Amino acid sequence: MAGGSSDSGDEITGINVTPLVDIVLVLLIIFMVTAKLIVSKSVPLDLPKAASGSDIQTVFSIVLAADGTTQIDSKTVPSDDAILASARSAREKNPELRAIIKADSSVTHGRVIHVLDLLKQAQVAKIAFGVSPVSPGVPAPLSQPSAPSVPARP
Repeated sequence: MAGGSSDSGDEITGINVTPLVDIVLVLLIIFMVTAKLIVSKSVPLDLPKAASGSDIQTVFSIVLAADGTTQIDSKTVPSDDAILASARSAREKNPELRAIIKADSSVTHGRVIHVLDLLKQAQVAKIAFGVSPVSPGVPAPLSQPSAPSVPARP
């Protein structure tokens, strides 16, 4: 025969690649699962819902968390002066700077307006607010700060 002999005493000339493929597929699955965890290093927020909301690519992102912390482009800033300085610096680099404010639904209105005023002082004209989109045709729920729940006494 031209392809090979059927004698049992011959050496094995082929390589079984099935275990190699199995290992590579397991490693690929592990990589895909952990990649999402590595990429999403952000503060968990309860964003308000809006029917017209969509994902927006941000250039200058300000996150106002419920615990009082403020992040600019995923970096925690200590004070409002840092917001103004960072906005001015980013505006100098890009005159067409777009900013987005993502505030937790429990953040006070005054704090959001203060950050908005700081962006205006830095001459950032294009400002958007981050929201979580809802299904089409479903009205956005009114989110009100919830009062601390007190367990009922028996």
